[in-house]
Amino acid sequence: MIPLSRSLVLASNSPRRQQLLRELGFEFTVEVRPTDELFPADMPASEVAGYLAQHKAEQFAHDLGGKLVLCADTVVVVDNQILNKPADALEARAMLEKLSGRSHQVITGVCLLSAEGYQTISDVAEVTFKPLTETEIEYYITHYRPFDKAGAYGVQEWIGMIGIPRIEGSFYTIMGLPLHKIYELLRPFMVL
Repeated sequence: MIPLSRSLVLASNSPRRQQLLRELGFEFTVEVRPTDELFPADMPASEVAGYLAQHKAEQFAHDLGGKLVLCADTVVVVDNQILNKPADALEARAMLEKLSGRSHQVITGVCLLSAEGYQTISDVAEVTFKPLTETEIEYYITHYRPFDKAGAYGVQEWIGMIGIPRIEGSFYTIMGLPLHKIYELLRPFMVL
């Protein structure tokens, strides 16, 4: 593990984010505080993920102590519209049909809160789906239940294996944690 000068808190219940941060080489604890995921209606879609990541970090500001708090949020954007987590199978199907046969952006915003303040960044990846059949969409929704994923899909799951022939940008940004950017954010706190 890469030692840090301060203890690190990951403010995410996502098993994927926890696994990725662990594989990057950092020890951390997990603590999630309730927060809404609302953003100004006139905010450009490209700014939403960073805004929400910082909003999550703000929940820790009053009792930070000597910790580092890492927060993240991922949005899927197509036609300048944000596709959030689907509420049910019907909404998941509509999202996947909208993404089928075209490209979209996945934007992950990250905020690192320290005693020095907030550092908020975003990373963008472009994902291209092949045209998906109705049977493929149904199979994926039934077997993988993607209701906890922005845009109704996980790139690392079956739908990504069979349906995504092209990615421009970081695979890890699409998974929800741009590791190359997080490493740079944590570098000043590394004890090497």
